[in-house]
Amino acid sequence: MGHQLALVLVPIALFALFLWWYGGNGAPMDAAEQTRLLATLRQRLQGTPGEPLIEEAQQLLASEDGKEFVMHNCVRYRAKALYPPGSPYGDDPREADRRYGRAMVPHLLRRACVPVFIAKRSGRFIDCEGVPEWHYVAMVRYRSRRDFFAFVLAINAQGADVHKWAAIGQTVIFPVKPIVSLVVVRFTVGALFALVAAAVFVLTRIA
Repeated sequence: MGHQLALVLVPIALFALFLWWYGGNGAPMDAAEQTRLLATLRQRLQGTPGEPLIEEAQQLLASEDGKEFVMHNCVRYRAKALYPPGSPYGDDPREADRRYGRAMVPHLLRRACVPVFIAKRSGRFIDCEGVPEWHYVAMVRYRSRRDFFAFVLAINAQGADVHKWAAIGQTVIFPVKPIVSLVVVRFTVGALFALVAAAVFVLTRIA
């Protein structure tokens, strides 16, 4: 009886812990927190390639609601990676982007932020005049705008954003909220816990 109860309670506890970590429905930043954030961004990014992000941050914060969202990224590489003089890195923009990718993953996962879709361009269909030929698109789920900016500041503090600016020639980034999506993370994780618990129960009964 005790083992059977554990097979129910342990998955429920783990799933509850996952839901707490994954979040997505937090309290919005108040005006004072937003002011502090913008001041920190100005201090960290002024005079760097990321300086335009300060103004863009104000626009993003205008829709702050404390809830999860997905950031849509369209990226075009530079012809050659543009690192600061004296940098030990080569001029391959894709390798620079891979360095940035390796650096960002731990910071994303620490804040329950996960890439949900990454794809490279594979052809042409409808083009609009003046729109760059993007090399790839990426969609990343963030727990909140608070977590997004915490991620930005953590990457900046590590110095890893130098790889991003070295690699990217042009980019368009904007937040979206799914209307229809087959990426149902909470249900998938819950189903996985249930399946594992069921498998363990069957194995213990057989044994």
